[in-house]
Amino acid sequence: MEKVILAAVQSAPVYLNREASLEKAVNLIRLAGEKGADIAGFGETWLPGYPFFAFSAPGQARWDAAQEYIGQAIEIPGPETDQLCAAARAADTDVVIGVAELDKRTRGTVYCTMLAIGREGVILGCHRKLKPTVDERTIWGEGSGDDLNVYERPYGRLSALNCWEHQMVLPGYALMAQGAQFHVASWPGGDPETPPKPPVSLWARQELLSRAFAAQGGCYVIAAGGLISPDDVPERFRQLAYEGTGGSMIVDPRGEVVARADPGEETILTYEAEHAVIRSAKVASDVAGHYSRPDIFELQVNGEPVTKLQPISPIISEEDQGR
Repeated sequence: MEKVILAAVQSAPVYLNREASLEKAVNLIRLAGEKGADIAGFGETWLPGYPFFAFSAPGQARWDAAQEYIGQAIEIPGPETDQLCAAARAADTDVVIGVAELDKRTRGTVYCTMLAIGREGVILGCHRKLKPTVDERTIWGEGSGDDLNVYERPYGRLSALNCWEHQMVLPGYALMAQGAQFHVASWPGGDPETPPKPPVSLWARQELLSRAFAAQGGCYVIAAGGLISPDDVPERFRQLAYEGTGGSMIVDPRGEVVARADPGEETILTYEAEHAVIRSAKVASDVAGHYSRPDIFELQVNGEPVTKLQPISPIISEEDQGR
């Protein structure tokens, strides 16, 4: 496949409503498929929405929003991923979507997870955000190095990271070293010209870091940003919300923005990528190949999960109780 159709889904989920957000995601995947998309990328924790309340002052409303957020998280695999897989298969497109993933063991921790689904209708893999940013650390747990993977697809090699993982540098290099050619950069969405409550620098770097990743990795980047306004969240939490206008774009392997969504618009942004442009960029600079110095630098990734379960009594299922 010398030419690949890329799609950035810029849309607001139905915040704190897993079922309604899932229904909307299925429809958006269908629309991306109708546009011929080979890859459709969604924003950070799009299902059931970015934790808009994370940067708010402590108070009862924030506590209430946080507990509802955990209650709307999904397990992987689960009935929600089954529906997403079916939608990807019906649309004949790969899907990379941010989800709030519930810890199956404790059911008290959620992770900011990038879920990758193949057009065959199967889960390719998922990646948990390694380090939540600033106040996000009060909402999400930390990921580990066992899921920093690149997926071999019919059109090329696919990778994905969340938001400020692009600021960390090393996670990106770990993916570039595996030959990433198409990358989904998932963002909550923001407009530096109308800064929300968090510091503006958190949002302005969406374009900066997406373009840097593309230029350094010699790959296309689908920078997918979410949408949010106080009107998008439940009325009881509107005082905690901010304005986020998406900022979605597609960046070519030279670091140039080749397609940009209008701020605040619900849209599926598409662009026809070419492998010839990827090859041209990598000929100039393959940061893990001929443009590296392995005699000086070496990156080691700990591929073990950070949290290893200690021996505990097994959980007795309902079926086994009383036997």
